[in-house]
Amino acid sequence: MYRPISPTVNNVHLMYVKRVLGGHATHTTLLLLQKLSHHCAPIKRWISHNRGARTHPGVSSRDRMEGVRWAFCFGAWRPEKTEWVLASRSVQPEEKERIGKFVFAKDAKAAMAGRLLLRRTAADCLSLEYRNVSLARTDKGKPFLTNSLNHDQIGFNMNASHQGSYAVVAAERGHSVGVDVMKIEKPGGKDIPDFFATMRRQFTEFEWDFIEEPFTHWEQLERFYRHWCLKESYIKAIGIGLGMNLQRLEFHIETEYISPDVHCTDTELFIDGTLAGDWRFEETMLDKLHYTAVALGPQLNSEEAVKCFPEQKTFKLLTFEELTTSSQPLTDADLSYWESFSKKPERYIPKKT
Repeated sequence: MYRPISPTVNNVHLMYVKRVLGGHATHTTLLLLQKLSHHCAPIKRWISHNRGARTHPGVSSRDRMEGVRWAFCFGAWRPEKTEWVLASRSVQPEEKERIGKFVFAKDAKAAMAGRLLLRRTAADCLSLEYRNVSLARTDKGKPFLTNSLNHDQIGFNMNASHQGSYAVVAAERGHSVGVDVMKIEKPGGKDIPDFFATMRRQFTEFEWDFIEEPFTHWEQLERFYRHWCLKESYIKAIGIGLGMNLQRLEFHIETEYISPDVHCTDTELFIDGTLAGDWRFEETMLDKLHYTAVALGPQLNSEEAVKCFPEQKTFKLLTFEELTTSSQPLTDADLSYWESFSKKPERYIPKKT
């Protein structure tokens, strides 16, 4: 006999079955399949086998092994119980524990979204079974796959970032990859000239001339965060963290203004005064407040650094359903995890003095 389970856990299971069928089955069919799979091993095996075989919404066959640019707006995400339980079951236990320690809900959502983006990218682009994707971090915090990869999969790199209201992921085959997203916002507790004074050592005089050229402080902030986004993307691509002297890096921007409708790859990087012509930087905005930059290094495993890059990709904004469409449960449902999350304040609000 079918054993009844709690409505919340039942809904989470149902969300998984929906993802197996790509969202094209009726509610009645989904419930029937769910019940049958509890005590019919062939159906359970069929569901498991076919989950990885289909193409998921948001990823084309061309994306597989070639690369993606995905974004998720966690700032607008207000997860219901079933969504948060599903998300928590779809990440590795140590990551679930780490995410659960955040004091504010916004930080927990950002970290969860970043991890889900990486897991889906690895599973879909490398045709790995979702539950078998194994992620770890370098001592500098850069995520990497610990899975054994075949010859065709070696050289596939991915990187994620979250800030402001968005989490983003970029992945590419044959190139080092770094991605960053930055929200344009006024610094808390300081006026802009004082803020710039504290950041003076992070940019060269050439860069400061460009940043401070506009008349308004807001336009200066836009240029500041654009430069910071570029530097972060490079640092993340080479995986050394912020221990590097950022004045060694100097960006020369050709396209002065970018927007969600304007993408550019003509920004040049100089390292210690020498043009790094074997690097490319893809720049755009997700909305009017969020810059993104993707750093692509020279081709890996080539005898010489050659300037050969794939066609620039645009960021696709994923829904939560698309973010978790290929997910599989790694742990049991934990309703206490939801209860803890639901009690967290959304973000830090400074006290008025």
